[in-house]
Amino acid sequence: MGVFLLGACAEGPAPRPERAEGQSPNVILILADDLGYGDLGCYQPTSKIPTPRLDRLASQGLRGLDSHSPSAVCTPTRYGILTGRYAWRTWLQQSVLLEWDPPLIEEGRLTLPAMLGQHGFHSACIGKWHLGWDWPITAGRSPNRGGGRGLDSVSVDFSKPILGGPTTRGFDHYFGHDVPNFPPYCFIEDDRVVVEPSETKMNQFFGIPGPMAPGWKPEAELPELTARAVAYIQERAATPEQPFFLFFTMPAPHTPIAPLEEFRGKSEAGIYGDFVHQVDHSVGRVLDAVDQAGIAGDTLVIFASDNGSPGRSGEDMCGEVRSVTVETGHDPNMPWRGIKADIHEGGHRVPFIVRWPGVVKPGTVTEEVTCHTDLFATLAEVVGHPLGNDAGQDSYSLLGVWKGEVLADPLREATMHHSIDGLFALRQGKWKLVFGRGTGGWTEPSRVPVGPGEPSGQLYDLETDPVEKSNVFADHPEVVESMLELARSYVEKGRSAPER
Repeated sequence: MGVFLLGACAEGPAPRPERAEGQSPNVILILADDLGYGDLGCYQPTSKIPTPRLDRLASQGLRGLDSHSPSAVCTPTRYGILTGRYAWRTWLQQSVLLEWDPPLIEEGRLTLPAMLGQHGFHSACIGKWHLGWDWPITAGRSPNRGGGRGLDSVSVDFSKPILGGPTTRGFDHYFGHDVPNFPPYCFIEDDRVVVEPSETKMNQFFGIPGPMAPGWKPEAELPELTARAVAYIQERAATPEQPFFLFFTMPAPHTPIAPLEEFRGKSEAGIYGDFVHQVDHSVGRVLDAVDQAGIAGDTLVIFASDNGSPGRSGEDMCGEVRSVTVETGHDPNMPWRGIKADIHEGGHRVPFIVRWPGVVKPGTVTEEVTCHTDLFATLAEVVGHPLGNDAGQDSYSLLGVWKGEVLADPLREATMHHSIDGLFALRQGKWKLVFGRGTGGWTEPSRVPVGPGEPSGQLYDLETDPVEKSNVFADHPEVVESMLELARSYVEKGRSAPER
């Protein structure tokens, strides 16, 4: 499947002449948090949220129509992006990391920033991390999985370095916070807190109680992180001889849903819509910084979401799931079935936009099935890094797709989807098989009942039934068996991408 042109397209920015010929492009990867497929106007014309900057970015590049996060929730998606490997291959086979959990990315595993660093890149992660730290816990439960949730039994010495974070997993610089609704409520720079969280957050705003920096305000997070991303671009643009990689991990529109006053009332989708509009504005500030620095022609920009939207209205900075649709008629995941955390398409089919002047044709779309894990092998090919079989095990290079090459066969043999409760699905061509749950020590897919009177499993033909209404599991036993066998092979081999 290939890439095709849609209508008139905007001209791409001119390349910067002082770059060395053949030098790798700068890479800016912007990851929104809980943004749905139907939130952006360029994906859903009936969206009730103005997203002019992201719509313009799409007009300048390539838009994925069948692009997926590797999980329907946050932590495993971030792991997949940075390692090119499905997170269910680790001990995390359901849910996300909890507060005070240790690092999920194993020491010694090649990460995206570490790989780019081998090719001269300077790298920074700015924003939400949610991949664990070696917290300096002095009392309470030990920092390992299964220790239980809650602050009462935990004491942390914030005067000490917080190890195991981004700067130990390949990044040269970090500024951000762990999770916007988890303690500690403070910014961390590299491996130290910026302001010690000497107070305790209780019920001041939405989120789990815990240590908080004095004066912490949820509405100040996105503006500060955006300013830091802009400053990093300006700083690195001053040394054009060294390419940079910026991983801007926005904490929005995730809870606490807290748009600034200037964005309130700007959408027709309530407080949630206003926050999405602010996300669009923040992306615009980053793109403006690229333009103003004169590096747009030398910079590959990628925008995506880490999973679908839960559709919360923003009431009390949260709201019930799907409440934004009930209250305003806006469906963040339209037209797909399901929401964040689900195995259905709304949980993991997300916006994916790529702009790379001179390489990616403006105003194009692709129907190739892609996964965010593919960014690892793609950027490896961009910089000429030879990947072995010990890295990027679930990653396919998208470079040919980005260039508009016509592929004789689908790029990916199949794609594994994963829900918050460990439910798995395999997508192969038009077929999507929902088949099993992960447990500690999960070794092969198993079929599970989906409801009284229904067969053990779900099979959907997404070609004729894209919204997953008709379960045809019982009608195609040969398809089910073939796909189950393929899924088993992905587990047994430890990889889904072809051996290199």
